[in-house]
Amino acid sequence: MVFWEGYVSDEVMGIFAPIVIYWLYGGFYQLLPPLDGYRLHTRKEEEEKNLLSLSKVVKGVLLQQLLQAAVAHTLFLLTSTADESGITIQPSIPIQIVQIIIGMFVMDTWQYFMHRYMHQNKFLYRHVHSQHHRLVVPYAIGALYNHPLEGLLLDTIGGAIAFLTSGMTARTSVFFFCFATVKTVDDHCGLWLPGNIFHIFFQNNTAYHDIHHQLPGTKYNYSQPFFSIWDKILGTHMPYTLVKRPEGGFEARLVKD
Repeated sequence: MVFWEGYVSDEVMGIFAPIVIYWLYGGFYQLLPPLDGYRLHTRKEEEEKNLLSLSKVVKGVLLQQLLQAAVAHTLFLLTSTADESGITIQPSIPIQIVQIIIGMFVMDTWQYFMHRYMHQNKFLYRHVHSQHHRLVVPYAIGALYNHPLEGLLLDTIGGAIAFLTSGMTARTSVFFFCFATVKTVDDHCGLWLPGNIFHIFFQNNTAYHDIHHQLPGTKYNYSQPFFSIWDKILGTHMPYTLVKRPEGGFEARLVKD
């Protein structure tokens, strides 16, 4: 039993809930006061280094989410296991948890190798992936700002593969994709807030991804959105230390092995 049962289908929730969550959680960060004591970059750095207006970022994210919704709708149509009365048998909670964990590892694997290749292939980096790196100083609303082709290949198809290989139902996918969305937004928020559970439980977090957006770190810390396993196995992990800036806030500083 879920709170939306009887109001909207699992498929509709699977399509729209991650989009709504993105704007709610990203908007929450956007509406926070400056919080200069917790920023990984100063506001001056953000203004000087970022090459895009907020309105352009919002339009780019909306385009990606439109493609995401279309693919999700098609995926649910093709994989529906509902009976004649429209009811889908849901697996037990332990099985759903295992499916979500499988989905996390599959998504991480797909995104690591696709993300790394987009950096190593000069044509793809110049014409596709560099669009995301125009936000040198990441912020929450810009988490899904990508070239449409990258959004399709990296995020949308990666999510579809994770959904299919894990065997999760549309209902389980609601929780999986909403969690992945919140994690991705948080990784781009640019803040190191005390008590943030993602910083406590995940090594791959806001500071970890901030290293990747710094010029010396662009060939490191490719892993996203959950774990840092592939970076560590394949030698692209760049450790860092958090240093307090005299004027307030923190700096994620590279530490070469």
